Amino acid sequence: MASKLTSITYAANAASGSARQILPSYLLHALTSSSNSVVGGPPSLLSLINGQWVGAESGRTVAVRSPADGTVLAHVPNMTKSDTDRAINAASMAFPKWSALSPFERSAAVRRMYDLMMRSADEVGVLLSLESGKPQLEAVGEVKYAADFFEWYAEEGKRSYGHVLPPQRADRRLITMQQPIGVAACLTPWNFPAAMPARKLAPALVAGCTVVLRPSIDTPLSALALARMSQEAGIPAGVVNVVLGEDHVETAGVLCSSSLVNKLSFTGSTQVGKQLAAACAPTLKRLSLELGGRAPFIVFDDADLDAAAEGAVQSKYRNAGQTCVCANTFLIQSGIADVFVSKLVSRISALKVGDGLVSGSQVGPLISEKAIVNMEALVSDAVAKGAVVVSGGTRIAANVNGGKGFFFAPTVLDRCSPGMRCVDEEVFGPIAPIVRFKDDNEAIKIANASSVGLAAYFFTTSNQRTWKVQEALQVGMVGVNTGLISTATAPFGGIKDSGYGREGAQQGLSEYLQWKYVMQAI
Repeated sequence: MASKLTSITYAANAASGSARQILPSYLLHALTSSSNSVVGGPPSLLSLINGQWVGAESGRTVAVRSPADGTVLAHVPNMTKSDTDRAINAASMAFPKWSALSPFERSAAVRRMYDLMMRSADEVGVLLSLESGKPQLEAVGEVKYAADFFEWYAEEGKRSYGHVLPPQRADRRLITMQQPIGVAACLTPWNFPAAMPARKLAPALVAGCTVVLRPSIDTPLSALALARMSQEAGIPAGVVNVVLGEDHVETAGVLCSSSLVNKLSFTGSTQVGKQLAAACAPTLKRLSLELGGRAPFIVFDDADLDAAAEGAVQSKYRNAGQTCVCANTFLIQSGIADVFVSKLVSRISALKVGDGLVSGSQVGPLISEKAIVNMEALVSDAVAKGAVVVSGGTRIAANVNGGKGFFFAPTVLDRCSPGMRCVDEEVFGPIAPIVRFKDDNEAIKIANASSVGLAAYFFTTSNQRTWKVQEALQVGMVGVNTGLISTATAPFGGIKDSGYGREGAQQGLSEYLQWKYVMQAI
């Protein structure tokens, strides 16, 4: 089924010369009857519950703003407890029929989601760029990456095998089977508005679960586009429901406490993940928690330094450093540190910072003013404790619209050490702290001195060192001689305070299935 994308044109911020007057959209279906979507202001949108596009029961809305210049892109429903209950009930009612379909029937629908996403990647990429600030090329890449999960699970969903077990008695037959766990609540962050929902939706749907999706209120538009695609793909009413709202505590609290919700998957901070785990304990929900990271990026003295510098740029400055697996602390062996820093600075100095919709932009804005203030505080703390700003270190007026937007210069801080906030905390921004080390054991010790363990990267040409270091690092994922590790075909997740459970690969499907054992007397 071909997608039918159009544009909503409106006169927003005309006096200030804002360029945000076109909202490429999969969202015309979601316009309210009172939405002034052509002249006078941004559109008012609805959300999907039980196959119907509805507003909040209270009638309240919340503005979605562009981080590039602050323009209001749209107004979306500001939902609360009653709306969340409605979505849960719809998912619960839809579960028996959806789960009763064969895996092949569900896989066909999920495959249609993939086709729709790929056909509309450019248009949805613009939508994603508007709400998140990502450069257009990166935004389109995210949509295609999100689509990969629907393609992968459309195939993997046919392979939720059971087993025939050898019996101890000749008059017994033993089998095991996997069945969908039930209603799944999926809570996603703002930094990957298409990929995070897709990474949860695809395995949940193909497993036979129904879903209540609660995307970040900062970036809900891509999730609404996915919800529309689920309708076009022929997924029945109530199987996919979307709850939007400012009060994360209230909506998440309902999802955690409801006995109708059997599974909760969350991507976000460690602090919130622990709160959700505690809130889910009374109902013993199955949990998947992909939480905070603080990935070390180690460069040994035998590494290809050009490849390492290129990998550092890919890992650190993608999405302006706002990814859970981006490099956090750069551990560079002392003998090659000066050369590596020079190569890294040369590369980031050439990066073009700007509005994601402006041609050639490579690094977009941070998500909010709060994020900018945090970057400034991290730099100030590091300098006060002896670090040196080699490049960047300040906010910049990168946007053409009167200097608006939350832009921070790609930054390199040299001579950093443990005890500085930029080393001890998850940066979540375009700051690369350089820590120098003497030998392998010191690098591994610094890398593992963390309560979190999501990802790590290292560069070396030694096969012996590769085996030693990849086995010694206390993380869930390792990139060797590469700065990019995410793919739908591999399990994504961490250890320690980075959570538990996996997304992607066969393991991601297992998170939405439960085992049943049957003994039959014959």
